[in-house]
Amino acid sequence: MAHIKAATAIIPRTAPMTIPAIAPPLKPLLFDASCEERVVSDAAAVVLAVEEGEAQANQVCSEIEQYSLEKHRQVNLPREKGSILPLSGLDSNRFQQLSRLNMQCYTELTPPTAVTHSVSLPFLSASANNLIVAKNSLVQIFSLKSVITEVDHDSRRSFPNGDNPHGQAAKGNNVDLLAHPDQKLQRGERLHTTKLVLVSQYELSGTITSLARVKTLRSKSGGEALLVALKDAKLSLVEWDPERYSISTSSLHYYEREDLQGSPWGPELGQSSSILTVDPSSRCAALKFGTRNIAILPFHQAGDDLVMDDYDPELDGDPPEPTTTPSKMTNGGSLATQTPYSASFVLSLLALDPSLTHPVHLTFLHEYREPTIGVLSSQVASSVGLLHERRDLLAYTVFTLDLEQRASTTLLSVNKLPFDLHTVMPLALPVGGALLIGTNQVIHVDQAGKTNGVAVNEFAKQCSSFTLIDQSELGLRLEGCVTEQIGAHNGDVLIVSNTGELALLNFKIDGRSVSGLSMRRIYLQSGESVVLAGPSCISTIGRGRMFIGSENSDSIVLGWSRKSHKAKRQRSNATTEIDGEESVSDEEVDGLEDDDDDLYSGAKVIDEAAQRQPSSLSTSTTSDDYLFRVHDVLMSLAPLRDITFGRSISAVAEDTQSSRRNEPELELLVTSGCGKAGALSILNREINPALKRNYDISCAQGIWSVCVKAQSAEGVLAGSDNLAAHQEHDKFMIISKLNDAGDEQSIAYSLTSGALEEVKESDFDPSAGATVDVGTLNGGTRIVQVLKNEIRAYDANFGLAQIFPLSDDDSEIGPKVVSASFSEPYILLIKDDSSLMLIKGDDSGDLEEVERQESLLTTKCISGSLYEDSNDVFRLESNEELDDEGGNVLMFLLTLEAGLRIFRLSDLATPIYTADGLGFLPPFLSTEFTVRRSAAKEILTEILVTELGDATTKSPYLILRSINDDLTIYQAYQSPVEGTPDTALRFLKLSNPYLPKMTGEDPPDNNQKRGQPLRALADINGFSAVFVPGASPCFVIKPASCLPQVVSLRSKGVKALSSLHRPDLEHGFTYVDNQGNLHGAQLPSHLDYSTGWVMRRIYSGEEIQALDYHARSNRYILGTSHKVDFKLPEDELHYDWSTENTSFLPQVERGCIKLLEPTTWTIVDAFELEPAEVVTSIKTMNLEVSEHTHVRRSLIAVGTALLRGEDLAAHGRIYIFDIIEVVPEPDRPETGRKFKLIAKEEVRGAVTALCEIGTEGFLLAAQGQKCMVRGLKEDGTLLPVAFMDMQCYVSVAKELEGTGLCIMGDAIKGLWFTGYSEDPYQLRLFSKTSQHIEVMAAEFLPHDKQLYILVADADSHIHVLQFDPEHPKSLTGQRLLHLSTFHTGTFPSRLTLLRRHPTPYELLSSPPPTNPNPAHDPSSSSTIQQPQTQPQQQQQQQQQQQDQPPSPPTHHLLLTSPTGSLSLLTPLSPPTYRTLSALQSYLTSTLPHHLGLNPRSHRNVEADLSVGGRGIVDGGILKRWMELGSWKRGEGVGRVVGEGEGGEGEGEWVVRGLLEGVGVGGRGGGLGFV
Repeated sequence: MAHIKAATAIIPRTAPMTIPAIAPPLKPLLFDASCEERVVSDAAAVVLAVEEGEAQANQVCSEIEQYSLEKHRQVNLPREKGSILPLSGLDSNRFQQLSRLNMQCYTELTPPTAVTHSVSLPFLSASANNLIVAKNSLVQIFSLKSVITEVDHDSRRSFPNGDNPHGQAAKGNNVDLLAHPDQKLQRGERLHTTKLVLVSQYELSGTITSLARVKTLRSKSGGEALLVALKDAKLSLVEWDPERYSISTSSLHYYEREDLQGSPWGPELGQSSSILTVDPSSRCAALKFGTRNIAILPFHQAGDDLVMDDYDPELDGDPPEPTTTPSKMTNGGSLATQTPYSASFVLSLLALDPSLTHPVHLTFLHEYREPTIGVLSSQVASSVGLLHERRDLLAYTVFTLDLEQRASTTLLSVNKLPFDLHTVMPLALPVGGALLIGTNQVIHVDQAGKTNGVAVNEFAKQCSSFTLIDQSELGLRLEGCVTEQIGAHNGDVLIVSNTGELALLNFKIDGRSVSGLSMRRIYLQSGESVVLAGPSCISTIGRGRMFIGSENSDSIVLGWSRKSHKAKRQRSNATTEIDGEESVSDEEVDGLEDDDDDLYSGAKVIDEAAQRQPSSLSTSTTSDDYLFRVHDVLMSLAPLRDITFGRSISAVAEDTQSSRRNEPELELLVTSGCGKAGALSILNREINPALKRNYDISCAQGIWSVCVKAQSAEGVLAGSDNLAAHQEHDKFMIISKLNDAGDEQSIAYSLTSGALEEVKESDFDPSAGATVDVGTLNGGTRIVQVLKNEIRAYDANFGLAQIFPLSDDDSEIGPKVVSASFSEPYILLIKDDSSLMLIKGDDSGDLEEVERQESLLTTKCISGSLYEDSNDVFRLESNEELDDEGGNVLMFLLTLEAGLRIFRLSDLATPIYTADGLGFLPPFLSTEFTVRRSAAKEILTEILVTELGDATTKSPYLILRSINDDLTIYQAYQSPVEGTPDTALRFLKLSNPYLPKMTGEDPPDNNQKRGQPLRALADINGFSAVFVPGASPCFVIKPASCLPQVVSLRSKGVKALSSLHRPDLEHGFTYVDNQGNLHGAQLPSHLDYSTGWVMRRIYSGEEIQALDYHARSNRYILGTSHKVDFKLPEDELHYDWSTENTSFLPQVERGCIKLLEPTTWTIVDAFELEPAEVVTSIKTMNLEVSEHTHVRRSLIAVGTALLRGEDLAAHGRIYIFDIIEVVPEPDRPETGRKFKLIAKEEVRGAVTALCEIGTEGFLLAAQGQKCMVRGLKEDGTLLPVAFMDMQCYVSVAKELEGTGLCIMGDAIKGLWFTGYSEDPYQLRLFSKTSQHIEVMAAEFLPHDKQLYILVADADSHIHVLQFDPEHPKSLTGQRLLHLSTFHTGTFPSRLTLLRRHPTPYELLSSPPPTNPNPAHDPSSSSTIQQPQTQPQQQQQQQQQQQDQPPSPPTHHLLLTSPTGSLSLLTPLSPPTYRTLSALQSYLTSTLPHHLGLNPRSHRNVEADLSVGGRGIVDGGILKRWMELGSWKRGEGVGRVVGEGEGGEGEGEWVVRGLLEGVGVGGRGGGLGFV
């Protein structure tokens, strides 16, 4: 076997990487660019090495020579081992181009946030209440927690136009950020509020199309299973595995075989919608896919031929044994009787009924003894244009399925239904039957086929002859609505329209028959909105609670109740826990009234109190009214339309240099939300703290704030009330600093209003030495200062109470204390000789040493942590009863061998938990974990067990810190022990892709202790967090709706940090920077960390279509729109339009151009557009304003489209604005800027794209079917100078800045590559795509003297194109080369070319600059240079280029998507590509993939490529690198880089550096300016 070795300069390693070649027959090596394992050279030469069999090497060389002869060039290649093959005769330029084909990496920087599907089920256990949410390719599992919140009636959030989110009123003109519902609540009504707490989340290699719950016979957790439908007809059955505290895939079913695709001229599988429905009794599931195929997946149930709800043991006898199905081969595997399902089968809908040629919707129905499905269909396709011929053509048919015989029986059929029905909703008792929902009406069909309908607008009668109750005065539009039953006793149905309007459908029931329907709108008492935009899904999550998900706004938990004059019962607990899972039980409220879910703190509730709820709404004034209230909000960035970068504005009022030196250079602003949920979101990679104060302290090394309480004479703590203790402010601060002699000393300061005053008259001794740690004991009345050799205890006034020496003699030679951990009443001390000491305080506050047992005396530990397990989360059994004094305090020790020991302080005889494999960082840590002895361990330096969370929930986590500042976070859980009811403690490793900064400094030795350990912060702006000091400072923050996030603090380095709670700095912190200066700061309010980035939200109340930044005025320009009624315009060709008589007018968008001031985030000016005129593009351009003086000025160009209906052609306008200075309004200095209209040009066709072009200050406008270059004249007109005819609809028009090279994308035909010249003015077509591509977005990507064009289409593919007229398949440049295609899962809405900042690793690994002319190098030892011939000079230059490592990329692309995710596309050098590609292959084969999905098949696209290209590296796989254990990472480094298994070696740093460069690790790869 021949092997090829490539010497790679950018990747230092001890041995070259060996890549196996392809087995014969071999293809030409140098030109086989489609195979990534064969093309390994990155220069004009290849190092050939033959390890086994020289014959194959000869064959490779022969093929290269034969290929050269075909190109009319002759070359003879050497066959010796290790020979360098010169390629001068082989056209080295062509080889270099082929060796650089399509090398990019696609990385999602933030996860998707748009909720597409949801389902509620008992998933974690049989008694749990869980909500599972799908966000495109992300699955999140939530539990429900009920907490008591206090609602303040007077607190309001204000927005500029009064259309504020989630029922909040407007006040003033300022824009405030969205706050969580439970933040900073004042005294008011106390209500039970349901909150969502994230349990786990999983990123999938597929796009989710539906979710459903299935109750199986057996499951690992005892709960129900989840059935997930994915794109391309895949079904995956998932259940919860309590042993691994993760999901477990039971089966994967796929139905994408070619024989199921239907006719060859029919639509492809991906272009057809799929529908998943499950029988209410979980007897089977049905998946409609393709045009008219349906897959049936039966499930085993207890008595498959009986409906257990109707089973009566007295009448029917004993239940039969469950029926089994023989094992059959289906979907590529065998099914045994142990599986929860039987063999699935596929039927054509035409086999059920030949009339089902055009299915619309289908679902299983309730209350049938056999699986029964209702299908809404038609025999011919419906059409609005043929309404006079195809008026009532839909039919609703009910079939009963025989799963054994695979047959069906028709039960009933209702014909001549309105053509616009789109959804079948099954109804449970007491209503039953099905609800058919259409655009203009709602129809109920009972089990006997009896129908009742109601018309919700006046078009229902015009479009249908079906008998309907006229309620056209409602004026509802029901397309895209969602529905859910909320009335358990009367079957009321809540309808949420696609604009967020609420309506309630009531049934008139006579016995078991429905006699009529009535519908009414739900109006809010304050005229506000609860649902701001169209919903995507709705799920009932308990009695009186529902979840409304949305792709266009935030998703909410909505609670409802019924007004009642009865006194409500009082609950004693605010939180209900069932089997350890916090949830809201349905059985808990069965005996209560319908409004008992909203309880107040008192025993009696009156209607007036309910009416004062700020976010409540009602349907009428009767006693049966529903009251609605928003309980929780899931933040969403979706959909992202436009982005821009602007200069950051400091959040601090003081404009000082010290408060601004750590600010980011730019801020990333994105538009998000639709309709009233429209908003601007400001994104930063790091937390920019709000600096409140700079203290006059220098040379500080450590800092501790102290909250101490005085002790009364009776010995009772003053202010021992919990609320009073919570509001206690810090009184003192102890600072460890360097004196003039360079020694470290500690000084105590008293905290006064805005200053620090040194404590003079006290027993505190600054000369005692450096402070290790400071804490309080004895209920907060004793201040304990831990020094290296002793412990000092002080009272509340720093009066010395006790000095506790830590050694027997007074010498300072003994071991020193390096770290301490406090937990009332204990202190754990770790010394530099790896020994430990445990100190305990008695009732009087005196300290004494706890006697250590033999097990502690022999234990050598590096670090330790104390944690009081008050909630018994760890559930560790002890041999003796818990000591009342000590409580349930646990001691976690990190041993010298990187093992874990847990002791209960009430019994130190033996450890109650031992895990020797902690140093391997396994995904699951248990006492039984073992690994081979030779595996590499991570060098761990610190352990911390503390609570993370917010006001909603807090949970303990085990955090490990390595020698490289890596953080590993473990979550404790109880795993069931097989065969016993007992549980065992295990730890689950959470995903944390964060990588610390690379400083270039050598990491400390294993025995060298850190100056500042991890700091647990109890309350930082409402969060219980952990801070990591050092060169890469960061916070570990855990909001309730996401996993723990590691977010960097924007600073060059932090030596120490401590929490600080003062009246002028509430719940803030103080920190020491790398210069030793002391600062007081806060986390900015209303920030969201759920995406891993820092996000602020600014609501506008209107949908934002376009956005740009004007640097000269430091203002943002917004293009917004709102809905208005559309009336037909006057037209002489359509005289009948003037006689239009309708009160139910359609809605169209009306645009507005607004000027946003970023210091106060207020709108200071607005330019209203005409009705039906919308903004399509806003660009800031440096345009020429005078054709005589050629003066240029930064102006704003706005393109609009005037949409006047489908019968009239669209027109457009181009506006040119300037921002001028004006006299501001009184007391409003921000209003000193206004718009000034410079030019307004009306054009034929909509203006869909704008960009600056050329070097003379002209603009390129895509107007209709033309792209035209225009210049601004002094008279305010736009003079066209060049144009090019396009075909259908221009979606993209961009120029590569300063080059004249342009791309023009057509939404149907593809992309054109053109050039613009200024002498003469003309646009010339260079090349275009060889196939039709639906261009949604496109952008240039220059890299390494090559120019690529990336195109995003409507199928969620990214196409990589290249213009190469020398390639034979380009037809002399007439066709763009199609290099590769990559599937993203969602089509990018915008591609933005950004200049890339080098990462720290690239700065450290880049070589120093070399002198290009050595003859004039003054440092050269010889001043006389020997003359060289030109070939020798060329050869020397080529050798120098080969010896230098490839330079890092200078540009990359930022992608935005409608799902709310930000992505990065980074070009790669050939060595980097090979390393990351090999790493991707290793991770793909090593890591588990959820739901049985294949990441390669998800990303790869079968496309007709014009030239072989390489696939794009998937960053989603690469960011799972830290999920591996240390031994697996070492093995991966050995395979990828060629180093041994030492994880601490240089190869590990190479991999980390390359991951950082492509955006993996939370650093934003090259986005250092954000």
